[in-house]
Amino acid sequence: MKQWKIETQAIQGGYDPKPGEPRIPAICQSTTFKYESADHVAKLFDLEVPGFFYTRLGNPTSDAFEQKIAMMEGGVGALATSSGQAATTLAMLNICKAGEHFIAASTLYGGTYNLFSCTLPKMGIQVTFVDPEATAEEILKKFQPNTKAIFGETIGNPGLNILDFEKFSAIAKEKKVPFIVDNTLATPYLCRPFEHGANIIIHSATKYIDGHATSVGGVIIDGGNFDWESGNFPELTEPDESYHGLQYTKACGNLAYIIKTRVQLMRDLGAALSPFNSFMFNQGLHTLPLRMERHSDNALEVAQYLEKHPAVSWVIYPGLPSHQSYERAKKYLPKGASGVLTFGIKGGAAAGKIFMESCKLVALVVHVGDVRSCVLHPASTTHRQLTEEQQIESGVAPDLIRFSVGIENVEDIIEDINQALLASQK
Repeated sequence: MKQWKIETQAIQGGYDPKPGEPRIPAICQSTTFKYESADHVAKLFDLEVPGFFYTRLGNPTSDAFEQKIAMMEGGVGALATSSGQAATTLAMLNICKAGEHFIAASTLYGGTYNLFSCTLPKMGIQVTFVDPEATAEEILKKFQPNTKAIFGETIGNPGLNILDFEKFSAIAKEKKVPFIVDNTLATPYLCRPFEHGANIIIHSATKYIDGHATSVGGVIIDGGNFDWESGNFPELTEPDESYHGLQYTKACGNLAYIIKTRVQLMRDLGAALSPFNSFMFNQGLHTLPLRMERHSDNALEVAQYLEKHPAVSWVIYPGLPSHQSYERAKKYLPKGASGVLTFGIKGGAAAGKIFMESCKLVALVVHVGDVRSCVLHPASTTHRQLTEEQQIESGVAPDLIRFSVGIENVEDIIEDINQALLASQK
């Protein structure tokens, strides 16, 4: 199965039914699982045998989704969570505690920026944001003795910069910290960060993995390629008193990080994904390669159209030669640059509001990654909690319109865009 191409993994991976079992993973809508022996249950709790005993910690439907996404990303294991925000939070808390620090690229989704700048500091965890285009030397100067990780997004949301994996992974290796990547907008079909030096990957599965705007969830994938015993990570190498002295690196090998996330943080914080949503995400993965091809093709055609439109002042899309990350996009996203683009309308925010309200096919919603085209003004919505300075730092200009290009017929999308742009200029 490891030799399967990703299109086959998306359909057949992660689940191997036995004779008489369902052809696709069934929805196991049960909180608990029955056993005949107390000793067997004890072995489950001690991680001595595989199995399920309570859906917060594991469920057959979620397991099928976790195994499939881990296979598609090229990781060793995964943990499904109740949202993308939960995935980001658990990923950081798994290795950072009060009094510690991490580095993050500044061009982040607004919810992630808030989590890092406002909520984690209340827990005593500090962040330093860096310009992802800064030199390695400049970023290295931001490291502290207590720095535990470096974080970035494959495609910044909504700035759409492409992360310099070579630079960030080299920094992480030099400092012996894990390189954590949010791969939501790229998906494993367009980019596989583990192949470019990442150690942990997270997704908001709500976006392209689901693809149909039905389910909220997230997932953390462990690359199994970081030596936790080489750095300062006692939470993984020393006995966990909350789990009868378990030493994760000794007991779990290259699964230490993801197993600790499950048996310690998911146990205590409970941000579990429902079996029904796991089922929906597994279904979404079946068509992910096909959808990402169409999203990318449509987005490129829309971006090229907008570049020539007299009502548009600027366009940002990594698939355009005019984009600052164009060469990087060709290197890291050779199959396409995903389905999200941004642009500015002549007339600024006021004209942008008229444009969004004039769209008929394209919907005004707080979402990206849907099969349906949708549009948003981030400065007044997803990033409105940030100061204007923070918005600019994260890539959000006041007149920026974020457009998530769906998989409808591209001629229909462009026709709707044109009539809305004309309305915005009256």
